[in-house]
Amino acid sequence: MDARLAREFVEGTDALVCIVDAQGRILLANPALQRFTGRASADVLGRLFVDVFVVPEHRELALDAVERAMVTGRAFPQEGDWLTADGDRRLVSMQNNVLVDGAGRPYAVACVGIDVTDQRRREELLSERARTDRLTGIPNRGTFFEELQRHLASDRHEVCGVLFCDLDGFKKVNDDHGHAVGDAVLVEVAARLRTLGGPGDVVARFGGDEFVVLCPGCQDDELARMAERVGEQAAVPLPTAAGPLVVGVSVGSAVGRPGETPDEVIARADRSMYGAKTRQRRRSRR
Repeated sequence: MDARLAREFVEGTDALVCIVDAQGRILLANPALQRFTGRASADVLGRLFVDVFVVPEHRELALDAVERAMVTGRAFPQEGDWLTADGDRRLVSMQNNVLVDGAGRPYAVACVGIDVTDQRRREELLSERARTDRLTGIPNRGTFFEELQRHLASDRHEVCGVLFCDLDGFKKVNDDHGHAVGDAVLVEVAARLRTLGGPGDVVARFGGDEFVVLCPGCQDDELARMAERVGEQAAVPLPTAAGPLVVGVSVGSAVGRPGETPDEVIARADRSMYGAKTRQRRRSRR
């Protein structure tokens, strides 16, 4: 009775079940694995499992894992890419166990695989959404703090620059034209800031109409030049449903050094931004 139930389970489950011997030859491939590979049982039995469903670049690692399992009597869970009948790659989570004979000697490895490709994609998507500002598609405040913290670690050997950008007159855009136009302005500003940043820079929405830029290795003079470019981009009219709009920007900067906290560096950049905003207001009153 137990043997029949075990057989029905192996044959009925959607899990990919196989058993390979000490040399990696397939001793058993259940119907789910046969459907996955597009090969009948007679076509896979006796063949090396790495020739049936393992991607080429993982071949040697997979054979080595079986060899070590035979020597140590232990096999470990793994994840790896398997090839389908159509040649597609699927990520499979494997639970592996060593089978032993009556004398306790290892003779085979049993593997139960679950296709987790779609699950991992959903997890990656959720993780990306948690790190991204939904409106603009750039990193959010939390992600920026994580990156800044990493660059300020005490074992780092270079400074990192921060620009703090606050849009001028953005409230008037929302009041005069509505939030849909305001959102379009934020999206366009984010896109322009991204074009100004280098490959290693991080452009993020800090909140509301505030944006921040992390520039690893940048000193004050480099930040000043980038701040000028930000101002030049902001002076170019922004295309919106209400027609071209010009929204100014006040930019502050600070250079962070290893061992400082993100809050300290952001606070300095924020104060610098308010200083720039005050100077702009004074010039506009003249």
